[in-house]
Amino acid sequence: MAALVVETARHILDYTGGTLVMPMTVLVEQYWREISSGLARHDIPVRHFVLHADQDTLRARIAGDTVLGPDSPFRLRYLEPYAEAARTWLHAEAEVIDTTHLTPAQAAEQIVGAVKS
Repeated sequence: MAALVVETARHILDYTGGTLVMPMTVLVEQYWREISSGLARHDIPVRHFVLHADQDTLRARIAGDTVLGPDSPFRLRYLEPYAEAARTWLHAEAEVIDTTHLTPAQAAEQIVGAVKS
């Protein structure tokens, strides 16, 4: 699966040029290692950002979601795996943007600012 992610990214960049932004959540360290090393083999630069929020905020955001609704078993199922990945490896591998008290626009501004600096 990681090879497919890498090949897709490579083909998109070959076609479009510029900077590729891939919004995806990776909670399995080995999978992240395969993706990041595959991108590196193709000389594709990576800026890895994690949009973090504490568990209470995440639960409140899920509960208040008017599109998917408050009973999103998919998102609720990944709260603890995210917390475990954050504690053990994920935050050490990324630039963490704490979104607990940010709007989506403010979080985007922080990423843009980090990329431009």
